Amino acid sequence: MTQRGRATRPTGPSGRPRRADGPRGGDRAGAPRGGDLGARRARLREVIEPVIEGVGYDLEDLSVSRAGRRHVVRVIVDADGGINLDAVADVSRAVSAALDAAEEAGGDIVAGEYQLEVSSPGVDRPLTLPRHWRRNVGRLVKVTVRGGAALPEQRAAGDRQVTGRVVEADDERVVLETDAGRAEHRYADLGPGRVQVEFTRLDEIDEADEFDDADAAGAAGETDDIDDEDDVEDEER
Repeated sequence: MTQRGRATRPTGPSGRPRRADGPRGGDRAGAPRGGDLGARRARLREVIEPVIEGVGYDLEDLSVSRAGRRHVVRVIVDADGGINLDAVADVSRAVSAALDAAEEAGGDIVAGEYQLEVSSPGVDRPLTLPRHWRRNVGRLVKVTVRGGAALPEQRAAGDRQVTGRVVEADDERVVLETDAGRAEHRYADLGPGRVQVEFTRLDEIDEADEFDDADAAGAAGETDDIDDEDDVEDEER
């Protein structure tokens, strides 16, 4: 279950989100224009990634998009053993503080108003790095085993789809348990893995999620959930 926290830019005496004095960041000479979300994403990563790694988590994804007049900054974090609602809230506050400090020191990182969303990854996110496979030991996964194409994006005649349970995973390879037995694969021979939903285990998963949510809510208090998908365009990932 994806858990979300929210942090916004501090408000001034008027209660409105604070903006830097003068023209919006995208209008200043030398600053990225509003449409250059890729440049904004790179600047955000420079500020955000050290903060997340400093508290022991991994930055799995960072995206910047437009939602009406403001930007939406989405940050996905994870760790061995997962990340609960308390951790999401802590990371959200730390990232927000780091962005404010960076803007005070060097101008707008994100021009104008913005919304910050921090979440843990959902089960639909592809497994592309060794740590992704390691964190899904015990789960059923579908993956393409490459058959030796000249380029990774080419599908060779020997490519095949494999569905198996992740038994072991380290920095070099993963072991999958299939109907035919166990097989070891190097990550270089695999496409992105996809965790498969097992309906026979849904009750167990739901009960665990409810327990974790109740535990985290009791410790952290109320946390806003956001699903701000309307009018989002020009997303850069």
